[in-house]
Amino acid sequence: MLPAGKEQEREMSAEQANKQATAPGGTSAETGDLAVARAVLAAESDGLKALAASLGSEFVRALDIMAAAKGRVVVTGMGKSGHVANKIAATLSSTGTPAFFVHPAEASHGDLGMITSDDVIFALSNSGETSELADLVAYAKRFSIPLVGVTGKAQSSLAHNADVALVYPDAPEACPMGLAPTTSTTVMMGLGDAIAAIGTQGAVGLAHVVAAHIADSVVALLAGANLAIPAVR
Repeated sequence: MLPAGKEQEREMSAEQANKQATAPGGTSAETGDLAVARAVLAAESDGLKALAASLGSEFVRALDIMAAAKGRVVVTGMGKSGHVANKIAATLSSTGTPAFFVHPAEASHGDLGMITSDDVIFALSNSGETSELADLVAYAKRFSIPLVGVTGKAQSSLAHNADVALVYPDAPEACPMGLAPTTSTTVMMGLGDAIAAIGTQGAVGLAHVVAAHIADSVVALLAGANLAIPAVR
């Protein structure tokens, strides 16, 4: 919610805001809400750049584990990480990697039965100490289910227990208080997008994308570009 007492500022027209943003010196544009918004986006952008620079052999190992799975990728996380996990599962599924989301709190009450030894667990936790993930981690160990952990803490429980730990660089959260998950969730989502995008390469990846988007504009865009739509077998 925007701070109270800013009704006049909130009602400023887009035209007025643009004039301020382009005013000589930019003094008005660099204060208040506009400055905060720019700082947030800059911090998140820096986090993504740091993530890109940090990718290496562990990322490749995670890709290999996921590609070798006979089953599906089970994506999980709690809180904001859980919302990101839901999105990653949806993007993976739509780009050729069957995936689904399991809520870690529900997992302990029967949903662990959704996960088989043919699957891979892809767990997200910024701190790496999310208590609700403990039963999922133990289940993975018990049934030798590969576990890929995504976290910001290399010395965390999740990183230590994962078969592959994808540890993203430490970066401050973008909100002014430095508390709300912002940079960390942006980095998690970017990592998921990077993995999903790799699966779209080549004719097979294209075929999966088309098959999963039959009700929207993807097929129409391909037809308009005169690209061949490969058959899915």
